[in-house]
Amino acid sequence: MAVETGTDTARPRGSDSEEPEYQKGLSHRQIQMIGIGGAIGTGLFLGAGGRLASAGPALAIVYALCGVFAFFILRALGELVVHRPNSGSFVSYAREFFGEKAAFVSGWVYSISWALTAIVDITAVATYFHFWPALTSVPQWLLALTALLVVTCANLVSVRLFGELEFWFALVKVVAIAIFLVVGGVILAAGFPADGQSTGVSVLTEHGGILPNGILPVVIVVQGIVFAYAGIDLIGVTAGETKNPAKVMPRAVNAVILRIAVFYVGSTVLLALLLPYDSYQANESPFVTVFTKLGVPGAGGAMNLVVLTAALSSLNAGLYSTGRIYRSMARTGTAPRFMGRLSRQGVPYGGVLFTAVLALLGVGLNAIVPEQAFEIAINATALAILCTWATIVLCQLRLYRWSQQGKVARPAFRLFGAPWTSYLTLLFLFGVLVLMVFDYPVGTYTIGTLIFIVPALVLGWYCVRGRVLALAEDRARSSAPRPSELP
Repeated sequence: MAVETGTDTARPRGSDSEEPEYQKGLSHRQIQMIGIGGAIGTGLFLGAGGRLASAGPALAIVYALCGVFAFFILRALGELVVHRPNSGSFVSYAREFFGEKAAFVSGWVYSISWALTAIVDITAVATYFHFWPALTSVPQWLLALTALLVVTCANLVSVRLFGELEFWFALVKVVAIAIFLVVGGVILAAGFPADGQSTGVSVLTEHGGILPNGILPVVIVVQGIVFAYAGIDLIGVTAGETKNPAKVMPRAVNAVILRIAVFYVGSTVLLALLLPYDSYQANESPFVTVFTKLGVPGAGGAMNLVVLTAALSSLNAGLYSTGRIYRSMARTGTAPRFMGRLSRQGVPYGGVLFTAVLALLGVGLNAIVPEQAFEIAINATALAILCTWATIVLCQLRLYRWSQQGKVARPAFRLFGAPWTSYLTLLFLFGVLVLMVFDYPVGTYTIGTLIFIVPALVLGWYCVRGRVLALAEDRARSSAPRPSELP
């Protein structure tokens, strides 16, 4: 059926145009911080410690390599956004370039992944609160529920409040890393010792060099680094509520990826030059490790506050993102109608509340199995991230091909080197998927969930197909020129 392919005309059939009901409440300042905050989270503040211990100083090279592909993905998304700003983000583009089936699959995979991420975040928040002795007696599930309620209410008030909260959440993370970069740089420049040992290149030469454990741990850690960059796609969702997106988005994309590279790669290099790789551990923030070894008082509490803020930031962004995606899906029939409703403040409260209800499952996990709740949820998000990024690149490829055929005009802001950089990025994502298969048992079991996920998506599509195609035909008829308008 023609409506499902969307390849024989330049008119974006079945696509939902920019929603005028949304308030343009996000400023350039907020967009910048949302993009940075979306990609800087527990992957750096907690995950870098364990990865340094296993891969060694070569971790910085892996961060840089993955950062290059994250940049390609973000540029591809930026090209799509400038082509047609929309709060439906890549789900809307999947509909425009590949049809309704692609939009259905990508939309549900993305939104469910954020719901699972919300479970991860409320679990992390509850865990971080237990760092302080005064809160250790409070049940973990109650702390998780409180965090969920507070952030959900903030999302329901207005997009302006969301943007302001996310700005300050992200600012805390950025300032914390900036302080570390300055302090670490001063220590190296002055030659001050850390933990009774010299700092600088000698830390590498005296402890096995860049690859102290060989190349295999470095290869294996790639998949974890990729997921540390998850959240960069949030910029695309903000497009429908951004003033002058054609001007703001290119600047935001370029600035965000540059700062992420500095924070991730720069921080990792400093960590490797300040302390031996085996000084770090998986269950402790590497920044806490450094400041503790330096004898800085109160470093543990201060950094715990930072990682707590990072988790709240991710939860805040997840509720915002899924609310907009669900609304885009509801308007095309791929999600229930109530998810398409907007409040007087222009907030898609149906989708936000649906994600919050799904996140209540995380409260249950924290009540039943508090020790395993974090791992259960975080492992389930891996496939969704790869699917999301691959969808973005495939849509950009289709835009490129249509522009070559003269069907659409490709915007000036684009993924440079296309289509070769697009193919290279898809190959990289496939390689990460292969690495997951061999990462037994966690990665292997995660891939195994496809046995249940694929049939569920197929069944879901056949349940809504009739309504989706009927709405798509209605949109096609309404957008067709009337006889009086024909030349």
